[in-house]
Amino acid sequence: MDKLLVANRGEIAVRVIRTARELGIGTVVVASEADVESYAARLADECVVIGPAPASQSYLDQSAVLAAATGAGCDAVHPGYGFLSENASFARRVREAGLTWVGPSPEAIELMGDKSRARQAAEAAGVPTLRGSAGVVRHGDALVAEAAAIGYPLVVKAAAGGGGRGIRRVDSAQELIPAVGIAQAEAHAAFGSDDVYLERFVRRARHVEVQVLGDGVNAIHLGDRDCSMQRRQQKVVEEAPAPGLPPRVRERILRASVELVRQCRYEGLGTVEFLYDPDAEEAAFIEMNTRLQVEHPVTEMITGLDLVREQLLVAAGGSLRLRQEDVEFRGHAFEFRINAEDPGNGFLPSPGILSRVEWPGGPGVRVDSGVTTGSAVVPFYDSLLAKLIVWDSTRDAAIERSVRALREVDIVGVKTTLPLLAALIETAELRDGQHHSAFIETTPQLLGAST
Repeated sequence: MDKLLVANRGEIAVRVIRTARELGIGTVVVASEADVESYAARLADECVVIGPAPASQSYLDQSAVLAAATGAGCDAVHPGYGFLSENASFARRVREAGLTWVGPSPEAIELMGDKSRARQAAEAAGVPTLRGSAGVVRHGDALVAEAAAIGYPLVVKAAAGGGGRGIRRVDSAQELIPAVGIAQAEAHAAFGSDDVYLERFVRRARHVEVQVLGDGVNAIHLGDRDCSMQRRQQKVVEEAPAPGLPPRVRERILRASVELVRQCRYEGLGTVEFLYDPDAEEAAFIEMNTRLQVEHPVTEMITGLDLVREQLLVAAGGSLRLRQEDVEFRGHAFEFRINAEDPGNGFLPSPGILSRVEWPGGPGVRVDSGVTTGSAVVPFYDSLLAKLIVWDSTRDAAIERSVRALREVDIVGVKTTLPLLAALIETAELRDGQHHSAFIETTPQLLGAST
């Protein structure tokens, strides 16, 4: 691997460029017309403009991205996360063009991208799953019978896509048919497929995930994370390791995740996601993400590993250089997503020019950012500005360090979610590890504190 196309933008493009440079790999970043002056565009060795600002005409244009790679003489493509990162057809086109795809095979992406099929693969690998439908469901008597067998409340979920779209909670048989219809319509609009399935609903669920790495033959895990602090199914704060998991639950999901990777002959980084039911002390498979996760830095902080480096080395044709016993876990880490949104006004995006950007420092503090003073925050893409990652030897110490680090962030020019993050880190529920995926929605005073 000599020259890498980074098919993304913002902080993740910067993150990949930095590791590639340390490995002696040249970097080319694609950019829309709105991102020509971005930090990532300035940092890369080369920048190729691929289209107008709308993502559909630039970052999601497979032909334009592929033409940029071949035209610049790249021999590999790293998709980052989002955009084309879990698009099996794009991964296939990259490989057919003779380039290295930094990610799993198109077949693995297709398998895990269909949540109904992924659930079946997980069950075959011995991964614990929630009670749910055997596959995709349709209207009719069979749907009603299957829902009754699962029991209420339950959740209707889109088989494709993610981000909380195509999901509906159902509390009674009377709500079932309308909810399925709404979920199907949302799924078709968002993902081009109206396939949905049913799954038991878990009250006060926690979102726990396992970072895995494979080379097609061997597989290891790199520990677990908790991503329960969410707003509308979008993660806000993540941490590693997941607090309060019973040892038997932790061991089971770690072991089962590795077995799933082995059975799928998975290559590269992936994340196996679970719902943890603290009342039953059981964890069950949700889905597998076939890419680098936004929250990967917390795993890096507790393992001392560069996950992008491991990803690139495997993609370049190498076998795993690590055995499970080589992976050591130390301390505790948090990640805080800083978005250009106005919490006091319904979290509306807040575009503008950053007239001042100052980041915290000191031991155990890291910032992954795609912006600097003078950067333009454009309204066309995800509003993530940066991720503040904080490590310390214990969870309690990491919390106190996080309080200090959040106070040191200074961003002028746009509204941000910093007040909400500062309020969350002070809650008893987060400090005690008792928060859950609906915590923010069910604690409206948090939004009042953040205005």
